[in-house]
Amino acid sequence: MTDALWLALALVLVFEGLLPLLSPARWRRVFEQALRLHDGQIRFLGLASVLAGLLLLGLLS
Repeated sequence: MTDALWLALALVLVFEGLLPLLSPARWRRVFEQALRLHDGQIRFLGLASVLAGLLLLGLLS
């Protein structure tokens, strides 16, 4: 189980690093847009991300 958690974390880091590696200007624009969002919008995006991840975990396990 611990190995799977570390592998998942490594995969997250790979995916998180792709956009700034391939397109730094677009990455910067995404963060500038995120700064303009209200707290509720950010919370909704976080909730949607958590639910999507849980759904994917349920489907894959």
